[in-house]
Amino acid sequence: MTTDRGARFWRRPGAGAEGRRRFIPVFILVGLGAFIALLNPTFLTPSNLITVVLQASILSIVAIGQTYVILTAGIDLSVGSLVALGGALSAGLAVKAGLGTYPAILLTLLVGVGLGAVSGLLVVKGHIPPFVATLAMMAIARGLTLVYTQGRPIAGLGADFTFLGTGDILGIPMPVWIMAVVAVLAALLLTQTRFGLYVRAIGGGGEETVRLAGVRPGVIKLLVYMLSGFMATLGGVLLAARLWSAQPNAGIGLELDAIAAAVLGGASLFGGIGGVGGTLIGALLIGVLSNGMNLLEIPSYYQQVVKGMVFVLAVLLDFATRRRPTP
Repeated sequence: MTTDRGARFWRRPGAGAEGRRRFIPVFILVGLGAFIALLNPTFLTPSNLITVVLQASILSIVAIGQTYVILTAGIDLSVGSLVALGGALSAGLAVKAGLGTYPAILLTLLVGVGLGAVSGLLVVKGHIPPFVATLAMMAIARGLTLVYTQGRPIAGLGADFTFLGTGDILGIPMPVWIMAVVAVLAALLLTQTRFGLYVRAIGGGGEETVRLAGVRPGVIKLLVYMLSGFMATLGGVLLAARLWSAQPNAGIGLELDAIAAAVLGGASLFGGIGGVGGTLIGALLIGVLSNGMNLLEIPSYYQQVVKGMVFVLAVLLDFATRRRPTP
């Protein structure tokens, strides 16, 4: 880290931009919430606000994994398909195979880590661009889901399984508790460990910066994709528990929402800039937008257009406020 390249990473222009943009998502969230509340006062009722946070919880978990990948200047397009596979596999193992809830979930999460490792190996060892590697994994995971489910939902989940999606503690839904625990652990990993430092350095200063510190950047990138696979399948488990069944078409388009949540929260597609807290705000912003459009009875096909526009605006905002540091 003592090289000129490493020093430029710590002084990079993006670091100042990160501070300037830190509160922009909060202002947007408050403004959007106030606008929706003016049009429909139901938005501010406690029950609806809990619903908003509940809807954003699964997206938040998936988006946290996506944030780690984006910090390395990568992208993971497979998370939506892994959500579907995670739900289908955990439900199938618990119900059809009779493994029980927690062994089924544990095995499913290990599969998610394994598929994330495959994507990481394609990027690190195969030198395939992350976009292409994870696009291929997106198709593979979706295909595996359809093969495993035969295109039909898997129902009959036990009470201990559905409790993870529909139960609550102290009036707060279980997915929100799980999201909070995941967010705290992910934030500590990113900000308080050398691993988090290296994740940021790969995207901000380049792989050579990490290599000069005596660390193999390929290993860090591989672990990041494994983490993303874990988060996506965990989100799939919670989604299946919330819906009382595993849907083979679950998670369609979720990869765009996850990317948008990370970028709206301050992560840069150029890498090196972003954080868990910002991603949570971005996911909540998307949750507020979706909930508001439902309250205003906007047709679902128009909602897709609006979400697409939000994604474009998030990317434009990133390009307008970031500048990749010169090597």
